[in-house]
Amino acid sequence: MLNPGTVSIIIPAYNEADRLGHTLEALIHCGLGDETIVIDDGSTDDTAQVALAHGARLVRRPKNRGKGAALNAGLAAALGETIMFLDADLGDSASNARPILDAVRSGGADMAIGSFSVPGGGFGFVLKFARWGVRLMCGYNATSPLSGQRALRRSTLECVYPLRNDFGVETSMLIDAVRAGKKVVEVPVALSHRPTGKTLRGYMHRARQGLDISRALLSAAFKRKAK
Repeated sequence: MLNPGTVSIIIPAYNEADRLGHTLEALIHCGLGDETIVIDDGSTDDTAQVALAHGARLVRRPKNRGKGAALNAGLAAALGETIMFLDADLGDSASNARPILDAVRSGGADMAIGSFSVPGGGFGFVLKFARWGVRLMCGYNATSPLSGQRALRRSTLECVYPLRNDFGVETSMLIDAVRAGKKVVEVPVALSHRPTGKTLRGYMHRARQGLDISRALLSAAFKRKAK
């Protein structure tokens, strides 16, 4: 086991060989985290080799099962007292993620969410839908409910685990944490990632994301009704 106070960084990755190396180099350069775990979620490129070449712990999944499923696999391997989730395509900007972690380690939050100050997503309607759903389900006015850049205490993890397996994972995690009485803060950070783009693939991604968020909100509604 790692010593108390240590940090595990979990990075889900699917065909991210071209960006993952820059992300890991940035994390190494700024000394963020005590262990870095990359979950290769069924990639068909060199994602796994890139992760190993940069000293990351590697969890390989033979098939792509979704972002939330990859995060769950990373959590099963993580040893740190504080958990940080980061996307694989942050590139050099990953070195700016420290304020997210600091917000939790300083005692100012149980969960901190990175709010991008650099545009680069093209989520539009899906983002607005997630904001509306989070506010309706738990009363929290989120700016960046879809951000995958998060840090949380293990005590908070107990309130949200296991995570949803799909793209509704961030929305569901936020709602569960707020409902459990945990202090959640959003931290502005100068991060950037690969834009989804106005392509067929981009539109399909947003449609799938919107559907998964709908499922997450429906599940949250049933949980509230059951109480």
